[in-house]
Amino acid sequence: MKKNKLFWLLGMILALGIFLAACGEGDNADTSVDTKDAEQVLNLVERAEIPSVDSVLADDAVSFNVLNNIAEGLFRLDQDNVAVPAMAESEPEVSEDGITYTFKLRNAKWSDGTPVTAHDFVFAWQRAVDPATGSTYGPYMMTGIIKNATEISRGSMDKSELGVEAKDDKTLVVTLERPVPYFVSLMAFGTFYPQSEAYVTAQGENYAANSDSLLSNGPFILKNWDGTGLTWSMEKNPEYWDAETVKLDTINVDVIKEPGTSVNLYNNGEKDRVALTGEYAMQYADDVEVEQVLKPTVYYLKFNQERNGVKTPLSNVKLRKALAMSFNKQDLVDVVLANGSIPADFLVPTGFAYDENKQDFREVNGDMLPFNAEEAAKLWEEGMKEEGLTKLTLEYISGDTELAKNMDAYLQSQMETNLKGLTLRVKNVPFNVKLDLDAAQNYDIQSTGWAPDFQDPVTFVDLFQSESSQNNMSFFNEKFDALLDQAKGELALDPAARWKALAEAEKIIVEEEAAIANMYQTGSMSLQKPYVHGIVAHPFTGDYSYKWAYISGKE
Repeated sequence: MKKNKLFWLLGMILALGIFLAACGEGDNADTSVDTKDAEQVLNLVERAEIPSVDSVLADDAVSFNVLNNIAEGLFRLDQDNVAVPAMAESEPEVSEDGITYTFKLRNAKWSDGTPVTAHDFVFAWQRAVDPATGSTYGPYMMTGIIKNATEISRGSMDKSELGVEAKDDKTLVVTLERPVPYFVSLMAFGTFYPQSEAYVTAQGENYAANSDSLLSNGPFILKNWDGTGLTWSMEKNPEYWDAETVKLDTINVDVIKEPGTSVNLYNNGEKDRVALTGEYAMQYADDVEVEQVLKPTVYYLKFNQERNGVKTPLSNVKLRKALAMSFNKQDLVDVVLANGSIPADFLVPTGFAYDENKQDFREVNGDMLPFNAEEAAKLWEEGMKEEGLTKLTLEYISGDTELAKNMDAYLQSQMETNLKGLTLRVKNVPFNVKLDLDAAQNYDIQSTGWAPDFQDPVTFVDLFQSESSQNNMSFFNEKFDALLDQAKGELALDPAARWKALAEAEKIIVEEEAAIANMYQTGSMSLQKPYVHGIVAHPFTGDYSYKWAYISGKE
């Protein structure tokens, strides 16, 4: 076996992307730096509670950010956001047909001192795809990619038939359904982390219920988390294979949903880094301690076309298009967010994916369904007439942070003003509750967002394929599904044709069907103390890595 065209294509995908800059000095962090001048403790703020630290069940940004720092897969993103060997000791051997990957594991240990083995990967992946587990990401990330994952996730084949095998303790062989250009990039994602079968089995239903029922194989160990609380910490893992690189001893995290409170704690010296939005982003925009990046994360509204088995008015494409065009996105990002976010008349973000000619995927379709109050009103009137309605009340669910509430108030005002007869009933709920409502498809409109799982346009576009576990809004378009099947299958090794198919699919979901209403691509503006160095921001997997972070120069 040898590294073939597929492996070269993966390298091109990773090399041509414009990656997020590291916060502070993360991209050039010197791991030999003297940190004896300061206590190695980092104090942070998080925007929401942790829903789960079971890597098989996690399906949100907060959980994956924690997991990215306490666990590690075959690969991880480095300081330049390139997927590099982690639990794997080297790049895999890839068969000529791009179907079989063989990984050799390094000598690594769990936080209890037991070895990490190839069997731990087999166990975790089988558990993730097993329908009895109830994972959303397992089937989503594996079906159509790893051999037999589709049949297993549907309950028609035993999980033992999954295309992953431990040849011995240090040799993992993965068999794919088809060539996947971005497969190595996937190996950095949390769903593909290993789990100790003996430990998980011993813990039973209590596994990962709190920080005392969890093993780590990453740079840090989760501590002081009771499973639901608003505070936790992470401590350096002495058993981590690359512990020499890790400088921080402790990371303390508190969930704070009010930006003003976070800023006050920062100014009082109690927090070392806090996010800025709205009025605080404008107030501190020129501060020397501000860090700012444009992230490949998009936020949008999902339109639910069927609720409780009954079609909703949002099954009418004219009503969906009217809603999508009814609010001024430029004002939203300039006035409400004010954190460097940009209007998104698209699904796949700008500056995220490039073809072999270094052309941004975003240039293919450009902007779609931009703000147009007049056209929105016209389509709304036509759609309401078709549905036999003069008034329409829609339930709009969103988060319970102060920023979410401000954004919701803005959208409510814009939509109700520009669309005659519309009433939005806004329902702000905790993050966990919003996830449950989405899974149950119990909403009319939902404010949500997506950060990429790997660096390829398909990570955004196939969210809405009819059988996707992330769809949850009864959207179906036969041509859309067919284009995605082609991009994942017969066009896998034809980059130009695959690019074209994915662009056409994006156009269907955003412009032709308006199944979603895109809002913005998020910018991140944060205050960070000058003595904090080496935090690395990632475009996918977890938002940040603290493996290379350290404190130096603190008075």
